[in-house]
Amino acid sequence: MKKLLLTVNPCAGQKKARKYLADIIDIFNRAEYTVVTYITESRGDGEQAVLRYAPEMDLIVCAGGDGTFNETISGVLKSGRDIPIGYIPAGSTNDFASSLHMSSDVLQAARDITEGNTMQLDVGCFEGRYFSYVASFGAFTRTSYSTPQGLKNALGHAAYILSGIQELLQLKSYQVRFELPDGMVVEDKFIFGAICNSTSVGGILTLSEDLVDLRDGKFELLLIRAPKDIAELTECVQALKNQTYNCSMITFINTDRVTVTAPEDMDWTLDGEKETGRERINIECLHNAVRVCCRNKA
Repeated sequence: MKKLLLTVNPCAGQKKARKYLADIIDIFNRAEYTVVTYITESRGDGEQAVLRYAPEMDLIVCAGGDGTFNETISGVLKSGRDIPIGYIPAGSTNDFASSLHMSSDVLQAARDITEGNTMQLDVGCFEGRYFSYVASFGAFTRTSYSTPQGLKNALGHAAYILSGIQELLQLKSYQVRFELPDGMVVEDKFIFGAICNSTSVGGILTLSEDLVDLRDGKFELLLIRAPKDIAELTECVQALKNQTYNCSMITFINTDRVTVTAPEDMDWTLDGEKETGRERINIECLHNAVRVCCRNKA
């Protein structure tokens, strides 16, 4: 029989993965997999489990939120093995899973892993640390990692909305410089910035599917300049809502890499997990770096 590593974050979302764990394992057993189950207890456990078991596995599956998936792809890439990855979205927001149209039903997601196909996907590299769908700073950035787990479990996606509104009331701008491979330089005071590969960012901002390709070897660089008054802020919000990005406060560029110069005290979030700021950062898109199981044929 084939061997499968299943890492489970028991606290993610409303704890659906833990509730249906026996049923999830049964689905994989029926697909002729011997399942090794690893329950994570703290940040980094998922990555270490993958590194430990990867040499003997045919498939790596994680059940949890985007942070759990981040640890899984990091472990696979660091292992040096080309192992397909399955994702059972069980977090509060699941931005990356939404971009891939993965089922929010954990049992259906498990079945899709065994019955579907794999597709190559790009991965980001932030000074040696991997991210699957977004590296961001500014407004909404703290929402993903500072919202209490209990609030996430109780309110789900609404918890992010409430925390996001609180951040809007305390807008802060940062002087940031972006240098692109073609020599283009973008520099200004921004309230938000994201280097992303997803149609959903922070569970709050949504990008048009026509503009996002998860395997084209490029990121979407989305920057929002600090508005001068309420009129500009309203214009910006409307442009984001309509997914037009055609106002003076918004910069939207496709690129495969970027060098960022920013204040050291400006923290980032990578796939919902905090990353300490630094003055100069190189961010690169690793083209078709991992294989992910999807229900639809790639």
